[in-house]
Amino acid sequence: MNRHTRRNFLRLTGTTATVALALGSKAALIVPNKSHSSTAPTKLIVDADTANEVDDLFAIAIALLDPNLEIVGITSAQWHTANRGSRDKVGASQKMNEDILRLMGKEEIPHPMGANFPMVSTYRPQASAAADFIIEQALAMPEGEKLHVVILGPATNIASAVLKEARIIPRLVVTFLGFWHHPATNTWNKREFNTLNDPNAIDLLLNTAGLEVRLMTASTSRNLVFDKTEVDEHLKGKGGISDYLVNRWETFDRDWQKTDKEKKHWVMWDVAGILAIADPGLATESLFNTPHDNLDRQIGVFTKIDVEGMKARYWELFDGYQTRR
Repeated sequence: MNRHTRRNFLRLTGTTATVALALGSKAALIVPNKSHSSTAPTKLIVDADTANEVDDLFAIAIALLDPNLEIVGITSAQWHTANRGSRDKVGASQKMNEDILRLMGKEEIPHPMGANFPMVSTYRPQASAAADFIIEQALAMPEGEKLHVVILGPATNIASAVLKEARIIPRLVVTFLGFWHHPATNTWNKREFNTLNDPNAIDLLLNTAGLEVRLMTASTSRNLVFDKTEVDEHLKGKGGISDYLVNRWETFDRDWQKTDKEKKHWVMWDVAGILAIADPGLATESLFNTPHDNLDRQIGVFTKIDVEGMKARYWELFDGYQTRR
């Protein structure tokens, strides 16, 4: 099936009607930023392959501190394409999620385990407590409100939930951390870590008409870089979650990094995704047409972030937390 036939097929077989704006593939519509000043906190599930890297831990910690977010659950994800770590990758992520919640006194927040393997096709969900939890929480949302789910790893759990229970589709806003993207030409590259860890899952999300999908691409989030000096200034020697984050930075074997062997800097990909949801004024979101091999519709894409603004918000919230402890 060629790409044009595939797009036509997906358009005709979408689960619900999609309202598309008449824009060319190279055009984009800026989505107005929304202020949280007069609204309730955003109800958010954080789905993370926490044990895979370092930035996930920093992202979960700030999500738990940001007053604009109401974390209704933290779910664990696999990251099977990496050779490092044990075979039970979702188990390793689960343990770290539990560590973070314990250290921050948030153990009452639900934290069900996700699937340990990716979807084998777009027609077969991977059973997990995480997928069932997403379904339960989405169906419990009041009429007219949507549950936000941010995916910091592969999309296995959320895609499985959508496949198992179509009624949740209009009740969700899914933000996925992944893809490489060039806004000027709307050129997509799926050879990115989170995307490759479950390509069937992200294809299912993009091909599901009526599902609100937003992307914080690697092209955009890579601009948020923390320096070790600032991390030490704000966190080192402060105990609890602070030293847990510092220790993860210092002991993690960043085997793919051929430069910066001393780990003076770290890209905080996932932190960018969390803060873009918490404070929309820190990111620019535009609408773009999906990749050519997916259902022809429009999705939100974060094309720019306020790096200094995100850093300032992060450390302000963490410093406030240190003072209150």
